[in-house]
Amino acid sequence: MSRTIWTVLGVIAAVVIAWVLVDVVFSVLWFIVKLVIVAVVVVVVYSVLRSLLKPSGEQKSIDR
Repeated sequence: MSRTIWTVLGVIAAVVIAWVLVDVVFSVLWFIVKLVIVAVVVVVVYSVLRSLLKPSGEQKSIDR
């Protein structure tokens, strides 16, 4: 009977530990995916802003 109790407790502990580890791994993976998405959006926004703010071919003179 004592071995059965320890076996059940061991299985419960293994499930709890596995649950926590999987939760941590998925949290870290989701954070990395969000970082990659943010990096891609930054590159796109930077390119669009750079093309919009690029001076045109003609030179602008300042009248004084």
